[in-house]
Amino acid sequence: MLDTSLKHLESSEEIKELINDNMNVMICCGRMGRMCIPVYRVMEQLETEYKHVQMRDMEFDISGASFIKKLPECSYFMGLPFTVYFKNGEVVRATCSIQNEKQIRNILDEVFKD
Repeated sequence: MLDTSLKHLESSEEIKELINDNMNVMICCGRMGRMCIPVYRVMEQLETEYKHVQMRDMEFDISGASFIKKLPECSYFMGLPFTVYFKNGEVVRATCSIQNEKQIRNILDEVFKD
């Protein structure tokens, strides 16, 4: 389990249920490494501000993470974490590696406009 206050996803079934039941979803799939932790911390800070977005984390090394790893949008990613943004069940953005608060806010504001 990742050491964050975010809700954790543990299977591809949980991902499918989440993206089918919610309009706006952000999933960060990684490890507790130096490139991932800053993204988790930003998500933890923004979670209460962006209540219309379901923010979750997922361990990169579990079998359920294959759902994220196999997305065409992630096929050429080289660095962790893989962060994927879903709107109405479809991928609308995907990033890899470290992202700062401004970068994440820009994506959230762009793809999840009310």
